[in-house]
Amino acid sequence: MSRSQVLVVSDDQEVIQKARNFAYSMGVNLEIYSVFQWEEMERKKSFNSFANTVGGNDQNVIPFPGQLQANDNVKTINELESIAIENAIHKFNGNLTEAAKALGIGRATLYRKVKQYNIDPSIARKNRAA
Repeated sequence: MSRSQVLVVSDDQEVIQKARNFAYSMGVNLEIYSVFQWEEMERKKSFNSFANTVGGNDQNVIPFPGQLQANDNVKTINELESIAIENAIHKFNGNLTEAAKALGIGRATLYRKVKQYNIDPSIARKNRAA
């Protein structure tokens, strides 16, 4: 079983120290980046390769649905949540239990949200079979 990992992006030393204390007490790996370092990684479009190296091939990293550009419309929290749920369901080929784990929510909560947002998990299952 792999060890959990926490990424912190902050220039605030108090936040960083709290994160260190938390990581130490919980026994998780901690990586700290300054805002500049994180923005530099984004500029170089290295997030995908970074995400793939964080925990190996079995890592359940689900990217945040899109980066907001200056000319983009702002999405509501519900729209973002719906997109994140759809991404997770497709990543795990319609397996709602695994999608719920990756999203950090309970399976029952995911089922309720799937119904709320009219998401059809069978589409992801069909894509897997194709």
